[in-house]
Amino acid sequence: MERLPGGQRVLVAACVMCTMLMMPAAKAQSGGGVTPLAVSENHRYLVDQNHVPYLLQGEAAWSLIVVPSDQEVEQYLKNRRDKGFNAVLVELIEHRYSKKPPLNAAGDPPFTTPGDFSTPNEKYFAHADWVIRKAGEYGSQVLLTPIYLGYVGTDEGWIEELVKLKPEKCLEYGRYLGKRYKDFDNIIWVMGGDRNPKDVIEKVDLIALGIREFDKRHLFTAHGNSEPSTPEQFGSGGWLDINSSYSCETVHERLFRDYNHQPVLPTFLIESCYEGEHNSSEVQIRRQAYWAVLCGGFGHVFGNNPLWHFEGPSLYPFEGTWQQAMDLPGSQSMMHWGKLFRSRHWFDLLPDQKHEVVTAGVGEFLGNDYLAAGRTLDGSTVIAYLPTKRTIKVDMSKVSGAQAVAWWFDPSSGRVTEAGAFPTTGILEFTPPAEGDWVLVLDDASQKLPPPGQSS
Repeated sequence: MERLPGGQRVLVAACVMCTMLMMPAAKAQSGGGVTPLAVSENHRYLVDQNHVPYLLQGEAAWSLIVVPSDQEVEQYLKNRRDKGFNAVLVELIEHRYSKKPPLNAAGDPPFTTPGDFSTPNEKYFAHADWVIRKAGEYGSQVLLTPIYLGYVGTDEGWIEELVKLKPEKCLEYGRYLGKRYKDFDNIIWVMGGDRNPKDVIEKVDLIALGIREFDKRHLFTAHGNSEPSTPEQFGSGGWLDINSSYSCETVHERLFRDYNHQPVLPTFLIESCYEGEHNSSEVQIRRQAYWAVLCGGFGHVFGNNPLWHFEGPSLYPFEGTWQQAMDLPGSQSMMHWGKLFRSRHWFDLLPDQKHEVVTAGVGEFLGNDYLAAGRTLDGSTVIAYLPTKRTIKVDMSKVSGAQAVAWWFDPSSGRVTEAGAFPTTGILEFTPPAEGDWVLVLDDASQKLPPPGQSS
């Protein structure tokens, strides 16, 4: 969670799968409920039980289990489902960011003996069960953090308790969680939290291995420090299935490094700048989300203050309520983001790292004006995100078919403008219709795809 400064693709060949992908988000990825996810055959993204690629449209809701009332939990989950969100990043046990940490809203502690992970409190975990199941009912995967470690130099996490905890109790805690949650359908385990776990990695591994001893259905990822990479920090235990990118600076550079990591692991942007923190602009919130997919990831976790703590303790001031925050520009932009990518074969996009598609106007690689672009394997679609208005050059021969249809998509409003049809030969220039950030979409005209952001 953006708590302190600096802290923070099997190709689908079957027509039925493609049809499912082109459905609205609520039908393709939420309406029928959620199932345990699996890694695709090419290790670039995740798929559901029907092998439909899963675009992770997530939100950091760290304190969801411990702060809001039951009614408020449902209010939150319904709002997010209606906007296309299908994942929440949540702490199972909270060390600081609840009204009376580590108690939940009902006053229940996670352990009957404070700090002793071998003494789980049934009443506390029964409520956690309810929240996780309720998230599933609303079509959401839960990125579940069993022991958030905390940013270095703070009391945010459980690092001190973990240091003191005997290894056998770490394993016991993991086994307890594995037995308890093995039959849930909507969990991805997230180990660690905001720090390099090098001093306690053996104990983190024991918890993960304890979980996996009984829970063989769910995938594991991790949340560490933004440097070094997640596999470098958490790869020793053999349980890591998914890479996660974490950066608040040159986000696209971190994403490219993780995409190019060997061996290949599916990767997503687990955290970057939050709306309402660090003076983050609307454009910053959008560009990191578009970079997340166009640089090779399978999704992105959005963050907002006060939504991540639901008006619990906060490091940053905020105006209004968390309910009002659900409809701020960041959330609206993420809704448009999800609709755009779900209207195209996002899982087939290859990052244009060598600028062979967009050949000019890409901006500075280490700057926030960097243009990220992706081209599907068959060349039927090209998507380019421009953080600022500028004229760009595109090699049209990279688009399949005899003609390409060009669209300008406004990521702040979701409005689409058709820019014309062009031959797929030579180098053409494209300039956005107005100031601001824009998305250029080029489609093979023979595919007769709907406008970006719309379902067929």
